[in-house]
Amino acid sequence: MTCHFNRHQSAYRRNYSTETALLSLPITFFSLLTLVSPHFLDLSAAFDTIDHSILLSRLYTSFGLTGTVYSWLKSYLTGRYQSVHIGQHSSTPTLCTYFWCSQGSVLGPLLFTIFTSPVSNIASLHNVHQHQYADDTQLFISLSPT
Repeated sequence: MTCHFNRHQSAYRRNYSTETALLSLPITFFSLLTLVSPHFLDLSAAFDTIDHSILLSRLYTSFGLTGTVYSWLKSYLTGRYQSVHIGQHSSTPTLCTYFWCSQGSVLGPLLFTIFTSPVSNIASLHNVHQHQYADDTQLFISLSPT
């Protein structure tokens, strides 16, 4: 399955902002011309929950990333440890298997957008309209009067 960036993602893209996210709500409601059940999802600590192996698989299989760039990103994501230092005390280093980049990092938003790109494909398979802004997702389900 070939993936692409979600065209309904308003963050981390040129000319797509909070304005496009806000404007999508009434446009979606009016375009459906039926009763709509909105569902608003917000991933808690979204940038800390991205599984490295899934992200690397998606980069390779869905986005066709190979060669030096893929190797560089794989190196960036694997074999990293973290620990906490307070004063003279340190915790035991722990292997990071989930993405740890902050939302303000250079690669964090791009990798998060790649990780969540299948949301639009999955939603459309189930006739659900959706829009994303960063780690917030809005799902709109058309309801029949019957």
